[in-house]
Amino acid sequence: QVQLVESGGGLVQPGGSLRLACAASKIIVSINTMGWYRQAPGKQRELVARITSDGSTNYADAVKGRFTISRDNAKNTVYLQMNSLKPEDTGVYYCSRALTRAGTVVISWGQGTSVTVSS
Repeated sequence: QVQLVESGGGLVQPGGSLRLACAASKIIVSINTMGWYRQAPGKQRELVARITSDGSTNYADAVKGRFTISRDNAKNTVYLQMNSLKPEDTGVYYCSRALTRAGTVVISWGQGTSVTVSS
């Protein structure tokens, strides 16, 4: 079973930075589509950033230019570098793996790490 363990969340002031990490087990991140989602209080979970097996990345409009997704194949870990953080970036951040089976996308989730942006 896929295991995704996030770390790196915390409390940060507006304008600050955090780097989230997602350590994967039972899968190889370099050949999977890996992503970061977030869920703010009272809102639906939304995609923040995604990286595919060929290294292509895409970002939510709200984080473009501020967040960067990357992976370290040797450590089998995916990262989310978050700069210029805003209060609206607050939420629980989840690492994900998306797998397409018979035309259906199956997403595996980590347990989440909480990010709070506040002064």
